[in-house]
Amino acid sequence: IPVLFGEVDVLKTIQLTPGVQTGGEGNSAFYVRGGGPDQNLILLDEAVVYNASHLFGFFSVFNADALQNVELTKAGMPANYGGRLASVLDISMKDGNMKKYHAEGGLGLISSRLTVQGPLKKDTASFIVSARRTYADVVMKPFIRKTSPMKNSGYYFYDLNAKVNYRISDKDRIFASGYFGRDIFDLSVAEDEFSNSIGWGNATVTTRWNHLFGPKLFANTSLIYSDYKFEMAAEQDLYEMKLRSGINDYNAKIDLTYLPSPKQNIKFGLNYVHHIFTPNNISARSGDTDLELGDEVKLYSHEAAVYINDEFELGKRFKFSLGLRGSYFAHTGPFDRFVIDSVTGLINETIQYGSGDIIRDYWHVEPRFSTRFKINDQSSLKASFTQNYQYIHLASPTTITLPTDVWFPSTELVEPQFGTQYSIGYYRNFDDNTWETSVELYYKDMKNQIEYKEGALLEDNVNNNVDNNFTFGDGWSYGAELFTKKQVGLTTGWLGYTWSKTERQFDEINTGSIYPAKYDRRHDISLVLSHQITEDVVLSLLWVYYSGNTATLPVSRYIIGGSIINEYGPRNGYRMPAYHRGDFSITWYPKSKKKTRKIKESWNLSVYNFYNRKNPYFIYFDVDGNVLEGNVVINAKQVSLFPILPSITWNFEF
Repeated sequence: IPVLFGEVDVLKTIQLTPGVQTGGEGNSAFYVRGGGPDQNLILLDEAVVYNASHLFGFFSVFNADALQNVELTKAGMPANYGGRLASVLDISMKDGNMKKYHAEGGLGLISSRLTVQGPLKKDTASFIVSARRTYADVVMKPFIRKTSPMKNSGYYFYDLNAKVNYRISDKDRIFASGYFGRDIFDLSVAEDEFSNSIGWGNATVTTRWNHLFGPKLFANTSLIYSDYKFEMAAEQDLYEMKLRSGINDYNAKIDLTYLPSPKQNIKFGLNYVHHIFTPNNISARSGDTDLELGDEVKLYSHEAAVYINDEFELGKRFKFSLGLRGSYFAHTGPFDRFVIDSVTGLINETIQYGSGDIIRDYWHVEPRFSTRFKINDQSSLKASFTQNYQYIHLASPTTITLPTDVWFPSTELVEPQFGTQYSIGYYRNFDDNTWETSVELYYKDMKNQIEYKEGALLEDNVNNNVDNNFTFGDGWSYGAELFTKKQVGLTTGWLGYTWSKTERQFDEINTGSIYPAKYDRRHDISLVLSHQITEDVVLSLLWVYYSGNTATLPVSRYIIGGSIINEYGPRNGYRMPAYHRGDFSITWYPKSKKKTRKIKESWNLSVYNFYNRKNPYFIYFDVDGNVLEGNVVINAKQVSLFPILPSITWNFEF
């Protein structure tokens, strides 16, 4: 694929496959078969990553130099995975080289990275450390005028991966790995005495013990910590405001694999997670006076699961995967429940729960089934049926997915999400497996979806329970996916097309009428080509097209009391212009004249949006004239984010 900005991006790669959609520029989320961004289980060495993007989706948090394997499951999710409705993105880091030291990285205009790995004790223990940082703030600073109000502003992100691997014996091995990454944005306008800083990021730690009981039974025991935090601070004159949110997970699990025969694989295990949620907490002060906005709110919950999954072959044509997962979730104290009067909308009662008190719990059973029928050596049919429960939710007060979105547990008011998916596909290879093709159909039903009530604001959470501002409904999605891939020869690549429809229905939204989801997209096309021009030069091309995002816009306006009042049309009733963009990259691998030289290098020139398409990010309305004079003119204007962006990077390996 095009090596944009000098590196291959895992998250961008999966978004180029059918059924997986990007949220668009400025949106950090991805959507799988009509599911929301919170319905994707993203794992890095078994640890959950709650926000997988840097720079609002422009980069992913996954440094490809540190990764060993990436596996995406969007249908037929096996029973060892759970807690999400849409997909699993399971990523594992490299274990480190046990025999020799190795380094690789890149120096670019926008970012640089370095990965070092090698033996701590030859053939016994190894390590790998990988770091990356952008320096757009440093590069842009000389080009900002000293008189500019933005001269003290900047943005950058960094991340760090590390892992150690120790082989105790032929039957035992231990691993310890971690990830830490942050996005930092600072905005300062000296003339207005205004400053704003925003930071968000993930931290994960995984420790694993692999034990081989015998040639047929293998166990993996893990202790895992995941943390996601968002923080924003704003200050102007004497007023200061801070906003904090996040989620912490403490996870213990054991997974066992039993291989009774070469044609059968049985997995079973247990999993427990302790969640600590920090919904949006606001604190403020004016001068030396702290404003009363309530105590910091934390929500506690426990999640557990037990599963078994049997994958086996019958004869030469049939393969089955049968799974069953039992899940449990409990929302516990300490917690204060504010009971809202349905008439006045005011709090008329407070119920207090002590530490460890079970406020509400849920038990569920989740069946999983998938099968493959091999028609011949070139073609097969596959089908799956899955049911999943999801006990945590991502609530967004805006029409786009941002770090300010709130992770929230199931409570007595918020029931678990429940999803059922049916999928069937036909797969065919041609020309001695040079070409891969497939056609897939799916239908997905989603219950207990959540949204903020119409008109709800973040400040409504102050001295209140966040879930008092939620409303609940259902969703469904169906579609067809076509895929063609060429993986042999000087020219390789793929073409993917998705036709899909995603709708929602909430009694308290859009007067109860069905409306398209904000991530509903009728058409989605991805074309990826790579051509080996010479032995030393590779040209890559990417082109994407998809239907415009939905939006809710005014359909009429009134002037009341000298003010303009907007009347909005149906929820998501307007579709913005279609998005399309082309990228290309050229990579040159210079040959060394010295045969003994151990450094491998390449130069990469990439151009993002090479024909400078101005794609819509959002639409706003500009008001000119004076209401009292009767000469008001209102024009709709489009905001676009990223123009043509060239970059050059030197990559090295030794």
